[in-house]
Amino acid sequence: MTTPGVDVSSNDSLNSFGARDTLEVGDNSYQIYRLDAVPGAEKLPYSLKVLAENLLRTEDGANITKDHIEAIANWDPSAEPSIEIQFTPARVVMQDFTGVPCIVDLATMREAVTTLGGDPEKVNPLAPAELVIDHSVILDFFGGPQAFERNVELEYQRNGERYQFLRWGQGAFDDFKVVPPGTGIVHQVNIEYLAPVTMVRDGVAYPDTCVGTDSHTTMVNGLGVLGWGVGGIEAEAAMLGQPVSMLIPRVVGFKLTGEIKPGVTATDVVLTVTDMLRKHGVVGKFVEFYGKGVAEVPLANRATLGNMSPEFGSTAAMFPIDEETISYLRLTGRTEEQLALVEAYAKEQGMWHDPDKEPVFSEYLELDLSTVVPSIAGPKRPQDRIELTDAKTAFRKDIHNYVEENHPTPETKLDEAVEESFPASDSASLSFADDGAVDARPSAANGSAGRPSKPITVSTAEHGQFVLDHGAVVVAGITSCTNTSNPSVMLGAALLAKKAVEKGLTSKPWVKTNMAPGSQVVTDYYNKAGLWPYLEKLGYYLGGYGCTTCIGNTGPLPEEISKAINDNDLSVTAVLSGNRNFEGRISPDVKMNYLASPPLVIAYGIAGTMDFDFESDPLGQDQDGNDVFLKDIWPSQKEIQDTIASSINRDMFTSSYADVFKGDERWRNLPTPSGNTFEWDDTSTYVRKPPYFDGMPADPQPVTDITGARVLALLGDSVTTDHISPAGSIKKGTPAAQYLEANGVKPEDFNSLGSRRGNHEVMIRGTFANIRLKNQLLDDVSGGYTRDFTQPDGPQAFIYDAAQNYAAQNIPLVVLGGKEYGSGSSRDWAAKGTSLLGVRAVITESFERIHRSNLIGMGVIPLQFPAGESAASLKLDGTEVYDITGIEELNNGKTPKTVHVKATKADGSAVEFEAVVRIDTPGEADYYRNGGILQYVLRNMLRAG
Repeated sequence: MTTPGVDVSSNDSLNSFGARDTLEVGDNSYQIYRLDAVPGAEKLPYSLKVLAENLLRTEDGANITKDHIEAIANWDPSAEPSIEIQFTPARVVMQDFTGVPCIVDLATMREAVTTLGGDPEKVNPLAPAELVIDHSVILDFFGGPQAFERNVELEYQRNGERYQFLRWGQGAFDDFKVVPPGTGIVHQVNIEYLAPVTMVRDGVAYPDTCVGTDSHTTMVNGLGVLGWGVGGIEAEAAMLGQPVSMLIPRVVGFKLTGEIKPGVTATDVVLTVTDMLRKHGVVGKFVEFYGKGVAEVPLANRATLGNMSPEFGSTAAMFPIDEETISYLRLTGRTEEQLALVEAYAKEQGMWHDPDKEPVFSEYLELDLSTVVPSIAGPKRPQDRIELTDAKTAFRKDIHNYVEENHPTPETKLDEAVEESFPASDSASLSFADDGAVDARPSAANGSAGRPSKPITVSTAEHGQFVLDHGAVVVAGITSCTNTSNPSVMLGAALLAKKAVEKGLTSKPWVKTNMAPGSQVVTDYYNKAGLWPYLEKLGYYLGGYGCTTCIGNTGPLPEEISKAINDNDLSVTAVLSGNRNFEGRISPDVKMNYLASPPLVIAYGIAGTMDFDFESDPLGQDQDGNDVFLKDIWPSQKEIQDTIASSINRDMFTSSYADVFKGDERWRNLPTPSGNTFEWDDTSTYVRKPPYFDGMPADPQPVTDITGARVLALLGDSVTTDHISPAGSIKKGTPAAQYLEANGVKPEDFNSLGSRRGNHEVMIRGTFANIRLKNQLLDDVSGGYTRDFTQPDGPQAFIYDAAQNYAAQNIPLVVLGGKEYGSGSSRDWAAKGTSLLGVRAVITESFERIHRSNLIGMGVIPLQFPAGESAASLKLDGTEVYDITGIEELNNGKTPKTVHVKATKADGSAVEFEAVVRIDTPGEADYYRNGGILQYVLRNMLRAG
């Protein structure tokens, strides 16, 4: 491991290959490490050239050696990854949900260093770190001109403590900057402003690379910047000079040919690519786009593809640097000096895209862009792509998984009184129920055979009466950096809104509409294009500059609608232009979630139901009574491109980001603590000193085998970190709510679990508490429950309460899981919460890359069942007592390939098997031996003096 204190630009490289040289660009001179000094490096794929340069520049003869550099230069595309390297990111980017606990941990480390006799000033970012506050705004208000201002006001009321703490961190730590609330989404701010593409530090020029505390950090891959999401614990280590331990990966070449057809969006392309790559299998691999078609892909589309890398499972999804990169950097306000450096450096290092030179890849895929068709994805995973023409049929098939009874659809008739209130231009494809209410079900002409129906009349002061049914679209959100960074789909949505309004169409009254751009530039070009009024006419008023619906900050549905859904167990839907649609993520009231392009979000908001065929079902009627179909209001590609050309310019970016770190008056007027160590407030319910270093000795204790363990949770396939990690709202009666109320917090001030990530007491109470989590220790029970075997007969209990009882009796815990355990975006607390609950081991069929690594970083050992086996095949039901032996071999400096697991049942019989140890690198073994990555870094700091 690199000793903390080594600067990431590493002028002190051993330079075994004589690679250090000078690059002249205009009047400027830069030191560089030439790749052509290393035989074989010129043949590498673009992404591996970036890694090779990283090793060249940081070579120290111990952790990064000449052999490592030669290993990557002589990379065998066909080989399985086996060679460990240490990648040193140039910088770290964070969002506030995951960033707050990072800074909490750094503040705690300063105290721990002091306690152990060290210098607290040593705990300081060595790689530049930037945090964008984008995850805290909640859409409490929507559909009106005051929505943005009122949501921001509430955001500050709820998060003042956190924001004060971050302002302290910005002053206390060197090289740490905070982008205040109301600016934009971290990944969009990253590509539009933060990313230099070529870094310069201490006179050395080198490729911009980054890790981020959000899985969609990969959006920057579209700029040619190698970066990916890590857990907060890894990000903290990277800030402190620790490299990311990794195996030289396989690289999947993805060839793009052809051009997309009219009517097809970047979102459709990305959902198609996600579908293809998930089926191919790219977990732990790099994906790299190549071929002549790359030049035809606009930068915004490249960023959209990079953004979705976690959805198809790859570590990164890279585009090389070319003329399109330079054009985008110029548009977004980078200096001409920087543009010249990016181009000169890329060409000098063989990193400039040459479509005639195709590198050798480990695996190959190809997509003819002309074959892509409009698509959505759902109802619960981003890789579950559905062609738009099949959407209605797919919904009718999927709805049966969410509805217990097949209610017949009643006969309907048109009520003149309601027709007067909701004329034909408003009613679209609605029918009208016997009681005269607007009906969220499709009309009889649309066909309802085989579709469960449960019409419920709802009355609101604003919209009068209407009828909700299964499949009603109750959330339509234009949200998430994935798409709001892309002018073609954002202006496409606005132009569609204009045409819809001109035809007399409106959004349905039960739809919670949301417009949350990823940067203020979107507002600027909407204004310049004159399109805001049309969006607002359909209810899409500015709600906030943040992630909102995509991360579950949808805010409450109108009370009457929420009550009707929950009282009658309606299976309603959300449609959003985001990247994640896992169960329970978007809204606790919504069971089925669909990803779609921004124009389709608008269209589904008008349709009002997922039980809709855009080809055959009219969205409504125009002023002359003619049916209006989606094709009638879909903007042409020429309209979109002409609008982009006339409404977007460089000045919008330079003015929006001119004072990006300054913030508004609210931010500037926050009272800010000072001092190099933080003064913890024991009454705070937002920011608490965590227990990670309590009683930690200067030298690590030997690791031990696990004996007498109990199962905290027995889980199935595709359990995500969103299922595990605390996120979303805090429900009354839950352990987190009980804690807050005991500390004097009223339910209306609970805020969200994400906003309280700086308080471990709240977070461990919300771990494994997702309302859709199904613990197979219980029958047909969802949510954060388990069986508590410290009590007779193991009664049902909250997972947190049971874990506390186990801890009181010194009983260690294990979690059993299925395939793809730990995919998802909620990184650090999925591992931190697991560890703090007392879980010592997680045994699954397979892990997603980041969560496996994060478990080790928190001192939890990841194990896999033998190939082809599972909890079910081994007849494990979670009631057993577990003994795991062989872990202690790690004390000898070796990592065992397997450990022995003995699961003893109540009758004394036992199931025994060899579990595969998923500690994959020597660096990870060091972390585990130290009890976690933070303890490892802290001890290294003390040794370094």
